[in-house]
Amino acid sequence: MNLIKLSLALCLLAGAVTAIQAEPQKIEHVLLISVDGLHSIDVSNYIAANPNSTLAALAKRGIRYDNAYIPSLSDSFPGLAALVTGGSPVSTGIWYDVTYNRKLSPPAETTPYGITGGAGLCPSVIGTQVGFDEELDKDYTKLNGGGGINPAYLPRDSSKGCAPVYPHSYLRVNTIFEVARAAGLHTAWTDKHPAYEWVNGPSGMGVADLYTPEINSIPVALPGVAGCNPLPDPAKATSSNAWTDSIENIKCYDTLKVNATINQVNGKTHNGSTHAPVPAIFGFNFQAVSVGEKLKGNGYSDQWGTPSAGLQSQLDFVDTSIGRIWSAIKAADLESSTVIIITAKHGQSPIDPAKVTKISGDAPATVVGSSYAFDLSDDGALIWLNHPSDIESVLPNLTAGEGALGGQEIFAGSSLINRWGDPAVDERTPDIIVKTNTGVIFTGGSKIAEHGGLNEDDIHVGLLVSGPGIEEPIVYKGNVSTAQVAPSILRLLGLNPNHLLAVQKEGVRVLPVLPY
Repeated sequence: MNLIKLSLALCLLAGAVTAIQAEPQKIEHVLLISVDGLHSIDVSNYIAANPNSTLAALAKRGIRYDNAYIPSLSDSFPGLAALVTGGSPVSTGIWYDVTYNRKLSPPAETTPYGITGGAGLCPSVIGTQVGFDEELDKDYTKLNGGGGINPAYLPRDSSKGCAPVYPHSYLRVNTIFEVARAAGLHTAWTDKHPAYEWVNGPSGMGVADLYTPEINSIPVALPGVAGCNPLPDPAKATSSNAWTDSIENIKCYDTLKVNATINQVNGKTHNGSTHAPVPAIFGFNFQAVSVGEKLKGNGYSDQWGTPSAGLQSQLDFVDTSIGRIWSAIKAADLESSTVIIITAKHGQSPIDPAKVTKISGDAPATVVGSSYAFDLSDDGALIWLNHPSDIESVLPNLTAGEGALGGQEIFAGSSLINRWGDPAVDERTPDIIVKTNTGVIFTGGSKIAEHGGLNEDDIHVGLLVSGPGIEEPIVYKGNVSTAQVAPSILRLLGLNPNHLLAVQKEGVRVLPVLPY
């Protein structure tokens, strides 16, 4: 009898070992969602207050990284670049959507937002503003950008016969989409300007199904989008307004992207017109929360991240929309092969409404003086000089003018070179970067928050990874970078993270505690 019991025990032990050593869950699809403006505190607060929400349900089968930080500036461009390349501006060359380049020439035509252009300006003029936002559109007032990018609005490269420089060729490293396509996988992405074609990577071919409705177009009725034909806020549908001017209309705009993603889950292209494989990597960004944080009369009620009624409605909309996508995933029998990653390209500052401090957008030029060439200032400031060698003469101005810039810390000279690189070597690197006091916004308008800087509220964002095989919820308190998302996506799909050039250059690791 004892031998029989021993034999049975050994069999049970063998079965347990077999179970432990079973093949890891096969992941075939990764859905990456950026909820622009989403802070880590927003995630934890929302789940606590809404235990039956989609976000709470996904967290129960997921890993919540409570200390996730953007690796550098919190603009949408470098924020997304981190997510899809694994790199910071040091390797990607992507500092902001609108920057300055000391080696490129102006566009062939003057852009709608006033970048001076002309046939004779290349190669006679070297050094130009580089605007990779709606100003590249053939007609930014139209939802489709008037048909995409107008090459005449692109900066030009005098070293290549004054050829126009497209956003994808401006990126210095490859993307997760390029790695996936090289492996024969299908890819898709949806974002807010035609200029986001840069996610294709330097090859220009990374994303098989790219959808880029222009967010700064004039709001129009959206047939087929429930509650948006006519628009819920028709007063905003004028030539002077964009989707971002209304917390209601922005939900309509975002629903376009949600519907596109559901079409892709269902094995179609983003517009539902053609059959296509379900993408191995796909996703989009929500704008609703960012708008709810920025518009006057909305935002947060206190320093603890309690949302106003308007912001609460945006968070609820995002949760419901993700629930629609999750329902489609389950209906398509993709639940066991799909990982969902919810994070943010950027946060928004300040959370505490009492800290809002508005500064004139002219302040950087005034403080810097005659050496000033260009700046981009939202709630931090990137400043380019006429020549990097001017920095020594400008340093006294920065010391005297730090208060006028709302500066908490100013990076210039050796302090900037130590952190980011040498402007004298890299034609894209700013000469001065201003980290402002929390709450400072460079504006004369009514917005109550902004992003783009280096403050806690800018760079500390939500990050949740949810997927099959995570039996118990995990809350990870160690510091992680959103740049780690890119190599993690490749690892999830069985691809080599080191195929990403930025991962190699910056030594970026896969996110910790992933069970795949």
